[in-house]
Amino acid sequence: MRKHILFFTLIFALVATPVQEAQAANPWAAIIKAAIKKVVKAVDLMIQRRQNKVIRLQNAQKAIENTMAKLQLDEITDWVKKQRDLYKKYYDELKKVKAVIAYYFKIKQIADKNSRLVDEYKRFWGLISDDNHFTAQERNYIFQVYVGILENSAKNVDLLKMVVESLTMQMTDAKRLELIENAADKTDQLYTDLTRFNQENAMLSISRAKNQHEVDVVKKLYGLN
Repeated sequence: MRKHILFFTLIFALVATPVQEAQAANPWAAIIKAAIKKVVKAVDLMIQRRQNKVIRLQNAQKAIENTMAKLQLDEITDWVKKQRDLYKKYYDELKKVKAVIAYYFKIKQIADKNSRLVDEYKRFWGLISDDNHFTAQERNYIFQVYVGILENSAKNVDLLKMVVESLTMQMTDAKRLELIENAADKTDQLYTDLTRFNQENAMLSISRAKNQHEVDVVKKLYGLN
C-alpha cells in the first residue's frame, strides 16, 4: 500500500511538473526488476537444495551397499528393506528435482519477457520524453498507458512468485501449470500491447516530421526501417 501511495504521488507531481516525466514511472520498473530477480533466485536456490538432497541420498546409498557387503546372510533382509526405502526416497527426490527444473525454464522464460517489457518501456519513454513532436498533454497520456502496462506486468510477476512458493506447498501440478500459463498468456498480451503502442507513437512522431531528413532521423531514433 505504501508503494502505491508513493507511486500515485509521483503521478500527481507529473501532471503539475511535466519536466519530471522521464523519472516518474521508474518506481514500477525498479519494483518489477527487483521482483524478477527474487523469483529467479528463489528457484535457483530450490534446485540447488533439491540436488544437494539427492547427492546426500546417493552417498547414503553407497554406504548401505558397502555395509551390506560385510553382512551375514541372516542380516541382509533388514538391510534390503532399508535400501529399498532409500531408493524410493532417492527417486522421489530425483522426480522433484526434474519437476522444479521443468518449472524453472517456464518461469525464467516468463520472467525474461517481463524484464524485456520493462527495458522496452524505458527505451521508448526516454525517446518520447525528448521528442518535441509530442505535447505535454500527449506525454501525460502516454505515461498513463505505461503505468497501466507496468502495473499489470507487476501482477504477472506476482503470479510467478506464487508458483515458486507453491513448489514448497501442497498444490497439484495442474493448478501450478494453470498459474504458469495464465502468467505467460498475460505477459504475451502485455508485450504485444506495449509493442503496438510504441509503434503507434513512433509513427505519430514520423507523421509530424517537417521534411524527409527529419523523417529519416526519427525513424533511426525509434529503430524503424
